[in-house]
Amino acid sequence: MAAEAIRTEGLTKHYGKVVAVDGLDLEVHSGEIFGFLGPNGAGKSTTIRMLLGFARATAGRAWVKDVPVQDVARAHRHLGYVAGDVAVWPQLTGMETLTYLGNLSGRVDVPFRDELIERFRFDPGRRARAYSKGNRQKLALIAALMTRPDVLLLDEPTSGLDPLMEEEFQKLAREAAERGQTVLLSSHILDEVQDVCHRVAILREGRLVQVATLDDLRGIGSTVYDVTFDGPAPDLSDVPGVTSVDPIDGIVRVTVTGPPAPLLARLGSCSVLKLRSHEPTLEEVFLSFYEADR
Repeated sequence: MAAEAIRTEGLTKHYGKVVAVDGLDLEVHSGEIFGFLGPNGAGKSTTIRMLLGFARATAGRAWVKDVPVQDVARAHRHLGYVAGDVAVWPQLTGMETLTYLGNLSGRVDVPFRDELIERFRFDPGRRARAYSKGNRQKLALIAALMTRPDVLLLDEPTSGLDPLMEEEFQKLAREAAERGQTVLLSSHILDEVQDVCHRVAILREGRLVQVATLDDLRGIGSTVYDVTFDGPAPDLSDVPGVTSVDPIDGIVRVTVTGPPAPLLARLGSCSVLKLRSHEPTLEEVFLSFYEADR
C-alpha cells in the first residue's frame, strides 16, 4: 500500500452555526496528484487551511507525513503552499522575495529555482507591486516548488495564468509526482484536474461525496448520449434513469444513470437521425452529483 502523505479523521470545522467541513475522512498517498473538487463554499479552502495550521479544527485530527498538523513547525517542513490570490511584499523584487522565502525554508535547490524562473518565463528583477495577477501566481508557484517539499497544497494555483503557463504547471506537477512528491490540487478548472490527477475527491456542503479514480467515477453508472432528431426533440426528462437533458448546437445531450433500455425504447418511437454514446467528462460527472442531490 502506498504511504500516506495526508490523512484526516473526522476533520470538522464550524464557524458559529455554519458547518464548513463536516467529518472529513481522507487519505492522500505519496507520489499522488489528488484533485479536490467542489463549488465555492464546499469546504476545500477550509480543509487546506486546517492542514496548514491556519485554522484550528473544531473536531477531528489531521496529519501531514505522519506529523500532526497542530505541530506547525514540524508539519511545515514537509509543505509547500500556493493560494489562489497571492499577496506579496510590494517593495521587494521577485528575486528578493524568492531569496527571503528560500532563507526561511533553508532548503532551496538554486539550480532548480532558476530552471523554474525560465520555464515560467518570469521576470524576477521587477518589484512585486508591478506584477500582474498571473505573475504573482508564478512567483508563488516558484517559491513553493523550489524547495521540493514532500507535499504541495495548491488552492486554485493557476488562477490568472495563460494556457501555456497552465500547461507548464501541469508538466511540473507530473514531474513532482514522479519524484515521489504529493500534490493536493484544489481547482475549479475541471479540464486541468482531468488531465493531471490520479484520483479526485468531490465535496458538497462540507461533506465528502466521493473519492475515486477518474475511470471509476465515469464507471459509476452514467452514460452520455448525443441524439440528433429529424424535427423537434421530444421531452425525455421523464424517462427512467435520465438525470439531465441539454440541447447543445443542434443535438440533445442526455445523461443516463443505470441501464439505457428505457431511453432507447423511447427513442425507438422517435425520428432519430444520429445517436452517439460516450463516457462522461469529469465536468459531467461532477455536475451529476449536484443534479442528483437537487
